[in-house]
Amino acid sequence: MNGALKAMIVKEFWALLRDPKARITLVLPPLLQLLIFSFAVTLEVENVAIGVLDRSNGTASTELIQRIAGARTFGEIRRLESADDLRRAIDRQEVLAAIVIEQDFDRQVARGEPATVGVVLDGRRSNAAQIVGGYLTRIAADAGPELRPSSTPPPQNAVAINWFNPNLEYIWFNMPSLLVVIVSVSGLSVTAQTVAREREMGTFDQLMVSPLTVPQILIGKMVPPFCVGLFNGTVFLVLAPLVFGVPFTGSLGWFYVGLSIYLVSLVGLGMFVSALSTTQQQAFLGSFVATIPVILLSGFASPLENMPDWLRAITFINPARYFMEISIGQFLKAMPVSDMLPLLWPLVLIAFVTISVSGWLFRARME
Repeated sequence: MNGALKAMIVKEFWALLRDPKARITLVLPPLLQLLIFSFAVTLEVENVAIGVLDRSNGTASTELIQRIAGARTFGEIRRLESADDLRRAIDRQEVLAAIVIEQDFDRQVARGEPATVGVVLDGRRSNAAQIVGGYLTRIAADAGPELRPSSTPPPQNAVAINWFNPNLEYIWFNMPSLLVVIVSVSGLSVTAQTVAREREMGTFDQLMVSPLTVPQILIGKMVPPFCVGLFNGTVFLVLAPLVFGVPFTGSLGWFYVGLSIYLVSLVGLGMFVSALSTTQQQAFLGSFVATIPVILLSGFASPLENMPDWLRAITFINPARYFMEISIGQFLKAMPVSDMLPLLWPLVLIAFVTISVSGWLFRARME
């Protein structure tokens, strides 16, 4: 590394670290996001209020209600007296779902006939309602063979074995995914400020007349955000097993290979945004615009398989799509190199394209 390039890198590090407020923003927000998102971002549904309209009031209906009350998913069982009470409870969002047990429920169970239970869900909270509806359906199905007297033995239940996440702990999926999301946010935001800061402070002209070449200027500006991303990724990698109990079963070396290539692609995208911006405010807004699709099209918020074909095609140019699989795979299933290589070469290609385009744009803006 020649002296001019080294001086450029040191200058960029000082630009990031000499301001006390900037030092805090580099470390504190990612840690807060980690702590908040790790508990707030979840698809699990717990402590749900359930309404019960029991028109049978028999032994079988009471047993079914007790089974529902004993499930950890449901926090409150609210007795309803009429259909109007049920309608008001749903309308005021006092309950997320309500079960309706008709008058002949116990008689049907006693005669060994099929008995059904009605479930009313609040469609305004569609995801949670579908999950709760599935819970209630499973509880009723499991209770059926035990409530109905029969001389034939109940069928054998299938035994489910969950690979890679035996207890289906949602945080085991959440933490590796949050590592990708928060590294993306911090990497793009820091990189997008670099060139815009030079223009706003009036020092961009000094870069133009300096003996540094365009590649040297780009490398000098990309190294500090790259190091910040590595630091944040390392912090999350340490905290996930120690604080949240998420196992890391893969190879640290290959994980850092994937993280490094991913950061290079992010830094190239951030430099593109920074080269287009004339002020730091524009750079901040540009990084925000770039961050949203990177996260939403990564498979974190919604499975890629659920997206329409035209949108799923766009995800192939999103680097977060590939590193999301690498992060989850290295944490939970010790992803081998043979499975990583099909994910690494698209990252290398995206990194090459983003760096090349940002370099071309930076050169064009300098001229």
